[in-house]
Amino acid sequence: MKFSVSEENYIKNIYHLQQQSDLVNTNSLANELQTKAASVTDMLKKLQMKKLLDYEKYKGFRLSTKGNKVAINIVRRHRLWEYFLVTKLGFEWDKVHAIAEDLEHVSNQDLIQKLDSFLNYPQTDPHGDPIPDGDGKIPVIHQLSIADVTEKKKVIVSSVANQSPAMLELLNHYHINIGTELKINQRFSFDESIEIKVGKYAACIISKPVAKNIFVHHE
Repeated sequence: MKFSVSEENYIKNIYHLQQQSDLVNTNSLANELQTKAASVTDMLKKLQMKKLLDYEKYKGFRLSTKGNKVAINIVRRHRLWEYFLVTKLGFEWDKVHAIAEDLEHVSNQDLIQKLDSFLNYPQTDPHGDPIPDGDGKIPVIHQLSIADVTEKKKVIVSSVANQSPAMLELLNHYHINIGTELKINQRFSFDESIEIKVGKYAACIISKPVAKNIFVHHE
């Protein structure tokens, strides 16, 4: 079944909101999409008619099994295109999200399978997010945030939670990317900031909010 760009955007955003809370409400979705609650209600009715949503009265809604499958497929396409843009076309990781937002709606399955094969079946996108495979299975990544790493430990950056251009620009400034080796030098109790050593560069201090958004694994 084919879906409109608008329908796919709703499905994907509901999927992402469900990662924070099992049930999604109209206001949170309207806020995520920066649209009016009335517009959201109309679209939700359409998605429910297509059996993509399950609704619990007075509580909220979630994607049905069918809706979840559609959402994972959209996420798969988005992350494969991001990987392609960075590794094959040389885009910076903070420039690819908006482009992939357009490309993710190209839903030809033969194209996506060939793209996956051409890229040698990557497991994560340029921001470290897992790429679902052709069967919808999502690789499990074992990681923790820098905020939870003990001092003097050397770790490897595996993903970034906040992928806004502003956050990625900040990480570029500190020479931090996926695969970067870091060492946690010291923690400061005053504001819970952290001094880290990034490769050959001078030690720098990052705030707690930044640290909580950088995920790593041990060497």
